[in-house]
Amino acid sequence: MVPPLPTAPGPLPPVLLLLLLQLCRGLRAEDSGAMEEIATEKEAEESHRQDSVSLLTFILLLTLTILTIWLFKHRRVRFLHETGLAMIYGLIVGVILRYGIPATSGHDKSLSCSQEDRPFSTLLVNVSGKFFEYTLKGEISPGKINNVEQNDMLRKVTFDPEVFFNILLPPIIFHAGYSLKKRHFFRNLGSILAYAFLGTAVSCFIIGNLMYGVVKLMKLVGQLSDKFYYTDCLLFGAIISATDPVTVLAIFNELHADVDLYALLFGESVLNDAVAIVLSSSIVAYQPTGLNTHAFDAAAFFKSVGVFLGIFSGSFAMGAVTGVVTALVTKFTKLHCFPLLETALFFLMSWSTFLLAEACGFTGVVAVLFCGITQAHYTYNNLSVESRSRTKQLFEVLHFLAENFIFSYMGLALFTFQKHIFSPIFIIGAFIAIFLGRAAHIYPLSFFLNLGRRHKIGWNFQHMMMFSGLRGAMAFALAIRDTATYSHQMMFSTTLLIVFFTVWFIGGGTTPMLSWLNIRVGVDPDQDPPPSNDSFQVLQGDGPDATRGNRTKQESAWIFRLWYSFDHNYLKPILTHSGPPLTTTLPAWCGLLARCLTSPQVYENQEQLRDEDSDFILNDGDLTLTYGDSTITANGSSGSHTATTSLEGRRTKSSSEEALERDLGMGDHEVSNRGTRLVATVKECFT
Repeated sequence: MVPPLPTAPGPLPPVLLLLLLQLCRGLRAEDSGAMEEIATEKEAEESHRQDSVSLLTFILLLTLTILTIWLFKHRRVRFLHETGLAMIYGLIVGVILRYGIPATSGHDKSLSCSQEDRPFSTLLVNVSGKFFEYTLKGEISPGKINNVEQNDMLRKVTFDPEVFFNILLPPIIFHAGYSLKKRHFFRNLGSILAYAFLGTAVSCFIIGNLMYGVVKLMKLVGQLSDKFYYTDCLLFGAIISATDPVTVLAIFNELHADVDLYALLFGESVLNDAVAIVLSSSIVAYQPTGLNTHAFDAAAFFKSVGVFLGIFSGSFAMGAVTGVVTALVTKFTKLHCFPLLETALFFLMSWSTFLLAEACGFTGVVAVLFCGITQAHYTYNNLSVESRSRTKQLFEVLHFLAENFIFSYMGLALFTFQKHIFSPIFIIGAFIAIFLGRAAHIYPLSFFLNLGRRHKIGWNFQHMMMFSGLRGAMAFALAIRDTATYSHQMMFSTTLLIVFFTVWFIGGGTTPMLSWLNIRVGVDPDQDPPPSNDSFQVLQGDGPDATRGNRTKQESAWIFRLWYSFDHNYLKPILTHSGPPLTTTLPAWCGLLARCLTSPQVYENQEQLRDEDSDFILNDGDLTLTYGDSTITANGSSGSHTATTSLEGRRTKSSSEEALERDLGMGDHEVSNRGTRLVATVKECFT
């Protein structure tokens, strides 16, 4: 039987054709989706690689800076500081990144949203049914719409300004407060407060008004292409008034320059940063009512003053409270048995102060500064020996790395920042305004301060302080925080150039200036200046041996003397393991509370525990201290322990006075009084 021949297949049913078509489309969509996923993964890998390269770039910059610093120290080169080196290396890398790396990405087109009247911080874009999220980077002027950065590497090395404020600034500011040399700081406390508060405000308003005249001149000659208000000029004055003489202070420390000059410059720069940032916040908060929002309004002015006082006092209180809480935790726990945990808690509590203040609407710089001072004064005494060393070294290293990182980034930003606006008239005017503002800051204030100071600020000191008004990390961080408008972009570019000039030229001229002004170097930090009209005047005692004792009793700032008695009798015993027992200082009806708050170590020791960091200088005529069962009054008498007199008629110290002398940092066993001198051991003084 012959099999039937195969027949040609007939047409497929329409339903089957539709199913096959959908299957092909599904396969194509899957292939397209798979390709998109592969492309997305490749982009993520490339982004991760660029992130690693950008961080590696800064690490290599810091490494190269450290090696060069060692070479400079080995060769005793002082014409260029480490911060200047970091800026130079940053400039070199910035040039390479700007001109040596080709563009690696492109922008297809710009989308028009003409119906919207404001920018959105987050934007969702529908692309073929898929939604993509975009975040706001900032405003671009119409003239630069075709010059948008197309180099991914340059965008990676451009950091968010919040990185500087939340990560890099806290260790720098905290280290300034934690490493404060309190003896010389409190000796000149009144002058430091005057320079930092009143001087910064004077400098801000002088620079702001001069720059407003410069802006009017730019508008007159046609060099101003956008709005530049008077409040912007005042903001620039506040930003550029933040001095950072890190180069000068480093050279002072290396050469052991005059300790009082060092204290004046260091104290002013520490508090000046805090005042400048609060002042800038107050100027930003200035909002007059009415149509003209940039005209003078008395109500808005006083509101800004209230904002300044509120932010500063609130930040100060927050920093002090955090330090007190840390002191109580370290005192009433056994954390000293575990130094690693103790150090970690100290670190986290200190850093959280900055973030807590910022989260509450205050200023983290002020909070972390006074937290550092409080930690050094109280918490440091409760730490174990190992934790004391660890915390000092930890914040010293973080301060060094953060500061050099910022200066390296300054050099980099000169070429990587895309919104620079350089105006020769504005730049020249800014340098002139800064010079005049600094002069009006230093010389008139020094004149008025000398009217009430026993130890005058000599002309050579004033000239050196005038010369040392460098601008640095704080001015840069304040300027880069807001670069959204034309005026702020010009202010940032000008600030960058001012920092470069002051660090390189003024910092490099510090050593010759010290020699030209005849300022002493190679000075022991515990040595007092000699009597000289060029420096601080020394009060003469009844004899040559009385000079140091009389200076010690009379040179401390009266502000500090007012609260020292309260601190010594109550705060130190409550917050630390040192100080007199509270049972002898508090009233009798507080006996139970006094016993609970007093450390057992105070009862165990027969004599007063010496504070490790207490080297204050006081005027004993303004003090009444209770110690043990005796009270030291202004005239040197005591309650139960009385002073004895030697065979030669010389007056020796009681045990209470010996403890006070140790607190005053006047030497362990050597004391002087009214032109006479007695050298004796502690044991001899008790017999």
